[in-house]
Amino acid sequence: MKILVATTNSGKKREFQALLNIPEVEWLSLSDLPEFQEVEETGNTFAENASIKACGYAKQTGLWTVADDSGLEIDALDGAPGIHSARFSGTHKVHDDKQLIDHENTEKALALLEGVPNEKRTARFRCCLCLASPDEVLAQTDGVFEGIISTEKRGTNGFGYDPILYIPEKGKTVAQMQSYEKNSISHRAKAVMKLKPILEKMLRK
Repeated sequence: MKILVATTNSGKKREFQALLNIPEVEWLSLSDLPEFQEVEETGNTFAENASIKACGYAKQTGLWTVADDSGLEIDALDGAPGIHSARFSGTHKVHDDKQLIDHENTEKALALLEGVPNEKRTARFRCCLCLASPDEVLAQTDGVFEGIISTEKRGTNGFGYDPILYIPEKGKTVAQMQSYEKNSISHRAKAVMKLKPILEKMLRK
């Protein structure tokens, strides 16, 4: 069976394939399709955006489709940047420098939290997944990666807000972790592993 991962990122497709490890599934990404119309994320929550993407691409392609939406929630900022995580520092164009955007986003978060004590700097990465057929939503799962916002950027691994989310039990930020360490406990890994038994059960029917 072919299942589409709603991303053009081949690395994300490989991550889903490795985590789910279901031999009877052939995983495709949007890059494997001859053409597609981009589905706009118009939801107010991660779950809504994941559902919009999964349903939109499933209808276009006729394939079961899994889509995710994720970002950073900071409690002291009432959950911001949330669904606006990628555009927190302003509107950007697709071709803009991703590293510069990441830098501006993290700097804005740190500036807004200046003077806020550690006990009030709690935050988390959240990922919501949706699996849809061309006709309906088949399953939805989520995963969270809890931490606190550090007072400065630390570490060079990862991307986005990884350098400022400090994980107390690890004694380091996400950007100070090795990739295998992050991927085993990340918000996306938790959401994907919740999806695995649901998908396996569906495929056995």
